[in-house]
Amino acid sequence: MSRVGKMPIAVPKGVDVAIAGDQITVKSAGGTLTRKLHPLVNVKNEAGAITFVPADDSSAADAMSGTLRALVANMVGGVGKGFERKLTLVGVGFRAQAQGQKLNLQIGYSHPVVKEMPAGIKVTTPTQTEILISGADRQVVGQLAAEVRAFRPPEPYKGKGIRYADERVVLKETKKK
Repeated sequence: MSRVGKMPIAVPKGVDVAIAGDQITVKSAGGTLTRKLHPLVNVKNEAGAITFVPADDSSAADAMSGTLRALVANMVGGVGKGFERKLTLVGVGFRAQAQGQKLNLQIGYSHPVVKEMPAGIKVTTPTQTEILISGADRQVVGQLAAEVRAFRPPEPYKGKGIRYADERVVLKETKKK
């Protein structure tokens, strides 16, 4: 059995978990997340802990129990505390501005780049060169941060571009005569 799948998920106070048919719903003050359950995994919610058991002895069921356990653990953590990704802009004249559910970027192109944020995701700009993307769904927060970074990824010679706050860019040496 999967080592990750064996571990139960402790449900904190204030988080409500409901298993109905082939769906699991996690509710809290931080939001509501729903995920479809896989038929190879049996899920039980008992005494404040969620357990995942493979439905049969196949390796696919074993692997899916660990995967589903990790996804549901992210759901419980997301509605409880939430997830966030911090991006920084490096470059002369590079600016970011959050306007409601839109992120307006000035990143060296002849036109501003505007990114619309989906429902449930909050974007803030503490300074002109910092972007903070936060929300309850870890996958959506990470995907949006990757999409914003893809507008202008860091280039290897000067390091200009959009990067994650904890990302280290190794600069290349310029050509010598």
